[in-house]
Amino acid sequence: MLLAGDIGGTKTAVALFSTDSDTLQPVVEKTFQNRNYDSLEAVIYEFMQENPKAITSASFGVAGPVVKGIAHITNLPWIIDQEAIQKAFDFPQVHLLNDLEAIASAVPHLTSEDLVTLNEGTVEPEGAIAVIAPGTGLGEAFLVWDGDKYQAHPSEGGHVSFGPTNPDQVDLLVFMLEKFQHVSVERVCSGSGIPNIYACAKHHGRFPEPEWLQKELAEAIDPTPIIVEAAINHKTPICVATLELFLDILADEASNMALKVLSTGGVYLGGGIPPRMLSELQKPRFMDTFSSKGRFANLMRQMPVHVIRNPKTALYGAAYYGFEH
Repeated sequence: MLLAGDIGGTKTAVALFSTDSDTLQPVVEKTFQNRNYDSLEAVIYEFMQENPKAITSASFGVAGPVVKGIAHITNLPWIIDQEAIQKAFDFPQVHLLNDLEAIASAVPHLTSEDLVTLNEGTVEPEGAIAVIAPGTGLGEAFLVWDGDKYQAHPSEGGHVSFGPTNPDQVDLLVFMLEKFQHVSVERVCSGSGIPNIYACAKHHGRFPEPEWLQKELAEAIDPTPIIVEAAINHKTPICVATLELFLDILADEASNMALKVLSTGGVYLGGGIPPRMLSELQKPRFMDTFSSKGRFANLMRQMPVHVIRNPKTALYGAAYYGFEH
């Protein structure tokens, strides 16, 4: 058995895969809420108590940079140590990789059922592939052809400095600089970033905040779903404006990533947020913003752009990585 896991900022998915199977299907799978545990070891222990199996290897995609087999989770107070897990559970082999590297590892295995295409474009065989995934945070990764297969590479591109492209985004940057010394793209282009955009819109008083919305946000543990749902259903202008600004920033950052790695093999939007707002992503505005790169506009229009809608992609990617290594 191979034990695979997808450790995000909010929840952890763990599954067992049979190494004897020709297809990648979990034998057993469970999702844990991270707030109820103080470490990944605690999650693994509970899962293994419920599913006692002989493990031949383990592979975990984690939401944070992995350096020398150790990961400090960016949006979670966990430190994950590859060697410590191997010793604690006597696993013969443990792999630790960035969660976006896990998603990227799954991309070559995705089918049309796993994707929603925003722009058909023209795929260049063996061209580089860009992956950008807004969830709790913002992850980025890329794949390059090594002469035999695609090789996934991690990145912490979500933590580059936010570069505004219009007056509204300039106002957002100024607003955010009062709160943070460094304003990364993740601060305004992720699940945790949407409330920051909303707070800026409220601060500038361009749109009224309805009393019902104020009450719901005050009582919410996580305000992001409330803002997004109100925007998609056009319940109030302040939420619509918040989502439009978020999507403009996402489109621009996706195209930045595409240019940096020259992703003529395609651009893939992963993470938990894009599948929830497909109707908005499919509007012309997203691809218009994505393509708005001056002299390179024609190149951008030729790049295939897809949304990954399979929520298990990171988990499967960690498993693919484990099997390949």
